[in-house]
Amino acid sequence: MRSKRIRPYALTGGRTKPRYDLLVETLVSVPHYDPSLSDSLMPESQLLYERARTRVSIAELSVVMTIPLGVVRVLVSDLAAQGAIYIHPTAAAYQHDRNVLERILDGLKRLPV
Repeated sequence: MRSKRIRPYALTGGRTKPRYDLLVETLVSVPHYDPSLSDSLMPESQLLYERARTRVSIAELSVVMTIPLGVVRVLVSDLAAQGAIYIHPTAAAYQHDRNVLERILDGLKRLPV
């Protein structure tokens, strides 16, 4: 990890918008870990790549790495564009699938109050 003196926009090359719509609850993971790819990444992206070896949310990555959420979104988006990270679909992707919505509702009803 670099010094905290490096401004967040320097990490993203001035970009503020990710290529993909990444919500805070969006889960990401590494489908096929490649150590040589990890070694070639800049430190922040390398840490994201390593953390995503187990399924993790965008919000968790931001908290664990103490990097602003917007920066994590841009860096994860870059890794996804390379095919290094898989972005799991969120519930919004299933908003028109009645079976999935019923399963979500059943799960919510089973939660203890």
